[in-house]
Amino acid sequence: MQQPSERIKEKIDVVDFIKNYVELKPAGRNWKGRCPFHNERTPSFIVSKDRQIWHCFGCGKGGDVFKFLMEYENLEFREALKILAEKAGIELRSVSPEEYRQFGVLYDINSAAKDFYLENFKKFPVAHDYLIKRGLKKETMEEFEIGFAPNEFDATTAYLLKKGFKVDDVVRAGISFKSEKGRVGDRFRGRIMFPIHDHSGKVVGFSGRVLPELESADTGKYINSPETQIYNKSRILYGFWKSKKLIRESKTALLVEGQMDFLMVYQSGVKNVIATSGTALTPEHLKVLRPIANTVIMSFDNDPAGALAAERGIDLLGEHDFNVAILHLGKYKDPADAAYDNSSFIGQAMLKAKSVMNFYFERYLSGDSAREKKNIRAVLSKIKKLYSPIEKSNWLRELSHLTSLSERDLRDEMEGLNVELLQYGRSPLNAQNGTGENIERDHLLCERILSLVSLNKDFVDVVDSYIEYMPANYAKAYKALFNNEASDEQANKIINFISLGSGLEWPSELEKQEVELNKLLGELQIERLKKDQKKAQRLIMLAEASGDEEGLVEIMRKFDDISKKMQNIKHKKHGKK
Repeated sequence: MQQPSERIKEKIDVVDFIKNYVELKPAGRNWKGRCPFHNERTPSFIVSKDRQIWHCFGCGKGGDVFKFLMEYENLEFREALKILAEKAGIELRSVSPEEYRQFGVLYDINSAAKDFYLENFKKFPVAHDYLIKRGLKKETMEEFEIGFAPNEFDATTAYLLKKGFKVDDVVRAGISFKSEKGRVGDRFRGRIMFPIHDHSGKVVGFSGRVLPELESADTGKYINSPETQIYNKSRILYGFWKSKKLIRESKTALLVEGQMDFLMVYQSGVKNVIATSGTALTPEHLKVLRPIANTVIMSFDNDPAGALAAERGIDLLGEHDFNVAILHLGKYKDPADAAYDNSSFIGQAMLKAKSVMNFYFERYLSGDSAREKKNIRAVLSKIKKLYSPIEKSNWLRELSHLTSLSERDLRDEMEGLNVELLQYGRSPLNAQNGTGENIERDHLLCERILSLVSLNKDFVDVVDSYIEYMPANYAKAYKALFNNEASDEQANKIINFISLGSGLEWPSELEKQEVELNKLLGELQIERLKKDQKKAQRLIMLAEASGDEEGLVEIMRKFDDISKKMQNIKHKKHGKK
């Protein structure tokens, strides 16, 4: 029997689907546009109608229609399957009832629990009155479906069981818990319930705020649903389902900490807002934002904990190449407090948001601390984590001006710091299978070489002599493409991606194509020789440690030969004799 995913792909054309997200233009047999997953000026995002796949030659991501939706909306496969099945008009329940029961029933349980909490919100005015005192309007409460969980042991559980849900599924959905003695009770009791929606607007969990009169040392002020098959707190941003359209239009998101911050800011008229909902900002959160926003304005609580959370967020956002600014709250303790006192404050403060540079300089280099080495190093560590070389240079220039230290000395100090950086390159194969491994530079070079040869077959004779420098999978793909040799699964994947390369911008003049090819081949040689050089260095260290003088002489000779070859290639590349 044909799998549901295959039936879906037969009904949904990848070009037509992606056009809803990316502006595509014809490029030969393919379609081309700017990649939605990284910033680029020259389009390198290619979609093939023939093969029903897409690939970006800039960041290395690619795959089918499922992979695109999963990357763009930061979804798990099961979530993407459900969305695309609805779009294709395929009933998943009848096609795969067991798979649907595993995760689909969790959506149904959360939706039913939301309805129960809404009913009880009307019955218990104490919850409504508390939110009114906090500044929320009735319209906002209704729009975000705020409810109330009765302060009873198993009221919600009993309601869901009467609805026909199985007790194990209710526990699995995170609404109830099972004690060591086997008793099943409600996870949320005596709490104002804020539904947490996924990116398509379906309820996947809850955050519960205990009523003030029920607060004690044993109860957390807020508790959230546990992670389930449909709820991952590291991926879901509170309110994103409501605000993503305006974030996409403005390319800017205001990031706050909690639900009340979000709701009060949203109610004040600032709609492009999101919240981390009581958890730290994560790379997975930023994968949600990256396709639709390039700027994030942060507004965390006006206290030491909020400053620390802001600093962590800034570091992470900088590593992911976001423009970052800090909203100054002035006399207010948090965004909700500010919006309650002055509904226009947040919007005006966004226009005056501080640059990250000012935030760090004020935090670490104010007054006499500007010359303290530990503080200078702290700022340098932040600069080193930035993705953009231009931003790094700007920061170093400002730091040099403030500290009267030379940019060169500051750069040398920065380079010596041990700072863990994120890697952005992904191999096309790993981008397709989701392993997320970092791409090797020689793989990227081979992609471009094979793409250029596919454009002009006259280059085959030239490239044949460089096959030894290619990684094995690329060498096999090259031989299959141009020498009619057998291929395997990995080589076929590469060939699929190379077929997309016809949409890349290549010079039309033969002379310029030859120059580009020679440049790529030279860089490929150097990358291979660099690896050989590192291998020789390790062997030299082993020979020295073991006292193998004869072997050491031979290895050092090989190391010298490799170095000379690299120098010859570099001299040739720069036109030197």
